[in-house]
This record gives sequence, C-alpha cells and structure tokens, in this order.
Amino acid sequence: MKVLKFVDVGEGITEGHVQKWLVADGDMVKEDQSLVQIETDKAVVNLPAPVSGKVKIVAKEDSVLKVGDVIAYVGEPSELDNVKAGSTQLHVEAAPVAAPEQHVQSSATTVESTDAEQRKETIATPSVRRMAREMGIDIGKVTGTGPAGRILENDLRRFAGQGQAQKPVPKFSEVLEEQHTAEIERLQLTQTRKAIARNMELSWTIPRATHMDLINATHLYNLLKREKPKAEKFGIKLTFLPFIIKALVEALKENPRFNASYDKDRQEIIVKKYYNIGLGAEGPDGLKVIVIKDADKKNILTIAKEIRVLGDKVRNQTITLDEMKDSTFTITNIGSLGGGFLSVPMINYPEVGILGVHLIRDMPVVVDGQVQVGKVLPFSIVFDHRVVDGAEAVLLGNALIEYLEDPEFLEMLG
Repeated sequence: MKVLKFVDVGEGITEGHVQKWLVADGDMVKEDQSLVQIETDKAVVNLPAPVSGKVKIVAKEDSVLKVGDVIAYVGEPSELDNVKAGSTQLHVEAAPVAAPEQHVQSSATTVESTDAEQRKETIATPSVRRMAREMGIDIGKVTGTGPAGRILENDLRRFAGQGQAQKPVPKFSEVLEEQHTAEIERLQLTQTRKAIARNMELSWTIPRATHMDLINATHLYNLLKREKPKAEKFGIKLTFLPFIIKALVEALKENPRFNASYDKDRQEIIVKKYYNIGLGAEGPDGLKVIVIKDADKKNILTIAKEIRVLGDKVRNQTITLDEMKDSTFTITNIGSLGGGFLSVPMINYPEVGILGVHLIRDMPVVVDGQVQVGKVLPFSIVFDHRVVDGAEAVLLGNALIEYLEDPEFLEMLG
C-alpha cells in the first residue's frame, strides 16, 4: 500500500487546496491515472496514482492541506480494509515520488516522508538565534514570517509582546458585523489570493523609491504597425511588450545591480548573469507572474509567441510552477488594461526593481526644436533603495529611453 502526502515543494508553498477528485472513494485505478486536482499558491496540479489498486480518499474536496497531510492511500483492497477516513497513522510501504502529468513540471505531492522530513524546521540566522537566547525565547515556538518561514527579529519582538497584558480591543470586523449583520458577506481567500497577500507583505518590507519618465515611442509605434501584419502570417500577435523586454534587457546589462536580489542576512547583493523577465498575467483566480526565461537569447517573435502561450496557460489554469519562478526583473504592463498615466507598482520580492509601462498616448513632443504630435510612453521604475540609488535608477531609465527611441536599434529587432 502506498500513501500520498502533501509535501514541501519550495517556493514558499505551505498550503494546498483539494480542488476536485477525479475518481471516487473505493475506485480501482491504474498506475499514472490522474486522481485529484490540487491548487497551490502557484498552480493547479494533477496527482497521478503511484501504483495500480484501490484508492482510499482521506482529504475531501474543498479541504485545505498543510505540509505533511495525507491525501490518499492506494493499494490492494485487502490492505485498505482497516483504513479509516482521516487516518494518518499507518505504517505503509514508501512509494517513489508521484510523477505529475506531462504539463506539470513540479508536483505538490509525494509519498510517505521520513521522520526527519516531517519535523518542523526552524529557519533563522545565527544573529536571530542569539537574540532569542538573550530574550529568553524558545525559538521553536516562534512562527516565522520571512521567506520559507524564516524567523526574523520582528517575529521575536512580536512573540515577546504577546506575553504582555493588554486591554482587549474589539476587532473592527466584529463591530462591523454587529452593526450590519444582514448586509455583509465574508469571502474566503483562494490559495492564489493568499499567495498574493503574502507576496505583497514581503514586498512592503523593501525600502523603495520610484523614478518616472516619458519615452517618445513614435518610432516604436510605426515599427509595430508595419511588422504586426507580418507576424500574423505566422500566427503570432505582436505587441509593444516584446520590444520593451529586449530594450530592458540591454538596459539591465548596462546597469547590472538591477538584475539582482538582496540577501539581507548576509548583507550581499546577488547579481544575476541571466535575464529572466517576469510579466504580470491576470487569470480567473488572480494575478500571476509568468517568466520569459533567457530573454536575452530570444528574438522578438519568439518572445511574442511565448507571452501568448504562457498567458493562455494562466487563463486556463494549466500554468506550471517552473513557468512562474526564477524571474530576475519584472515588468507590469498597466497600459494593456487601457488606463493609467503613471503608477508605483509593487516590487516582485526578492527582486531589486520593477518596471511599470503605461498606455501610449498622443502628446506634444519636441523634435529638432519643433513641437509635433508624437506617441508617448510613460514608465516608472520602482527600486530597492538598499541596493541602488536614485541616480542609478535614472541611468537605467535613460538607457531604456535610448533603446526604445533609437530607430536603428528597433529596426534591428524588427
């Protein structure tokens, strides 16, 4: 008999949601047959049966899984006779890691874990551990709010403050419900929305500043207008975004500290020598970040096609974890929504910066001393002020402007 568990797959994933069982309790299944759809923070994955046999469902639909929870048992009917629903205390044969379906790169499930894997790991730096000892705190009892559950100094202070007597204050939600009992509705957050909330909280820990400027995108606009019909012959929808990505990559090469992340514990800047550009994509379950891997090595049409393919996967909820991780710098395309002039987007933690591009508008521009109507692209760069200064953000912005206003550079890309 094999037992399937929800295990830690990294990427900060700590919960899963049983979205839909594809078989019924007690069904006979074949090895590699899809059993259940599980929604994680990042994607919906299908779990296949590790062996042929009878399935005993433990985790019901709509239930929330924590790391280590049992999902189901699969085995001979005689082996499952004594298994009760909800049982997690059986000694069973360990099975190999369950292989996900072909479109899933990383499964949120595996099989019986060892005792060492099941023990809660306390993640903290030596300085935080020393601080805990000095404060007389059992660090194993502290809940970490850092990446992967890492315990931060603020977590220790918060834990210590919980022991102090405080006058209870009614929660705002409780007061609101009492006053408007029949006029409010409570909505449970989806796994994706929970992930977005956690990422926004992490992003808010970054000391940020913003640089804003304008690009004369007239040459870019004319180039796209000319090349778009050619791309459509190959079944590719060409937009401004692939050109912006290629220009951004060149600007990042000139300003490498933006293509980086900040290691707070070691106080080091981790500069990436590869260029994986993240893009915000709206799906039915919320915003996700798709990643164009090795964007510096791909041409405009390849990037355009990849944007469309990954965007479709977000919309039909077949996007994989691998297709949404390891970005080095992110672009948020506010202009695609049809509005916005300038904005201050949230940094995609733990990156150093994010580029917001807005709607291209007809505006007055000065060319050779003459005022004329041009296509103007507003943009904003939000950056981690621990890693780079405002002057460096201006240099990055100027490089981006130079490439996107350069007819020769754009013609080379087109």
